[in-house]
Amino acid sequence: MLNRIWYFFFVTALFAICIQLFNGNLEVLSASVTALFSSAKLAAEIALGLIGVLSLWMGLMRVGEKAGVVSVFSRIFEPLLSRLMPEVPRGHPAYGSVTMNLTANVLGLDNAATPLGLKAMQDLQTLNPNKTVATNAQILFLVLNTSSVTLVPVTVFLYRAQQGAEAPADIFLPILLATSASTIVGVLVVALFQRLSLLNAVVMGYGALIFGSITALVFYLGTLTTTAIGTLSTAMGNGILLILVFSFILVAGMRKVAVYDEFIEGAKEGFAQSIKLIPYLLAMLLAIGLLRASGALDYLLHLISVIVSVVGGDTRFVDALPTAIMKPFSGSGARAMMLETMEHHGADSFAGRLAAVFQGSTETTFYVLAVYFGAVGIRNGRHALFCGLTADLAGIIAAILVCYQFYG
Repeated sequence: MLNRIWYFFFVTALFAICIQLFNGNLEVLSASVTALFSSAKLAAEIALGLIGVLSLWMGLMRVGEKAGVVSVFSRIFEPLLSRLMPEVPRGHPAYGSVTMNLTANVLGLDNAATPLGLKAMQDLQTLNPNKTVATNAQILFLVLNTSSVTLVPVTVFLYRAQQGAEAPADIFLPILLATSASTIVGVLVVALFQRLSLLNAVVMGYGALIFGSITALVFYLGTLTTTAIGTLSTAMGNGILLILVFSFILVAGMRKVAVYDEFIEGAKEGFAQSIKLIPYLLAMLLAIGLLRASGALDYLLHLISVIVSVVGGDTRFVDALPTAIMKPFSGSGARAMMLETMEHHGADSFAGRLAAVFQGSTETTFYVLAVYFGAVGIRNGRHALFCGLTADLAGIIAAILVCYQFYG
């Protein structure tokens, strides 16, 4: 699957370059060559940047596992996850690392979410009979990551504030609705592929509990100012992070675990893991860089605009689509597109708000796929990419519909 996708990206980029040359744009050649070398540099920078944080969390997770703290967290969602991942035996360490990762994602703790996600993928890989082909559990986990609900996307609020938005957090509810739609559709599509039964008391019960909690949070945050929301979110995230760290170390010490030695062993694994990521990151970033430099994504946007105009649809959402289309490929690229849209149309314009909702409700699917599968050497992702992109599409469509409902 990844072989075909990668090849398709290169063919598409070549086709776009040929069109540009036919139109007399010779600069595309220079831009494409620059993209090749920039991708190589970026892959190394990302991997090297992960060394410290990955070593930190792999070390802490090893201490937490030895202390038994991670297993306590795993029991919270193990009844639900065991229905969604039936091939993972009850009591397996994967439940703990998956729960920790999803918690970090929900709280918007990006620095912790990726290392914890890699640890979860490693744990799931221990159950994989074919080490180069993704299991059902790994696919579900990846889709949950690419569509994970972030309760309070503080960074998006900050960007809106910098661009002069009157009420930077007024997109909170649209983002929550759009990202919830993405997660629900992602789980449903995976369930169809894997023939999982979601109509049981456990799944429905957890669903009702999660929905009720989100509803309560929405009502509570509605009573706060933008500044208070940002302060509360940051304090809550940092507080939970520190509680985890201290609980790992202190409980391990009380149980006579050699905390320093265990941390070092875990950190060594994190260091080796970050270096292993470079080839996989390079391959994906290379293809994405060529797509951007060749103008292929610009042609796609133009085609969408023409189709919407022909059928007589409202084309206002097209101005924000660069963010939506770029997000599955590149988080930094999507951020740049969002800021460009806000600067050109205004942070409180329909396009500016919609771009921000896109940024806060969708994920960098190709990056996540390359990092998580690359970390454990998986080359055949089976239906993972299709399910991840379907979840992204659901989030994009939901964002457009919700913004038209909220902002006309």
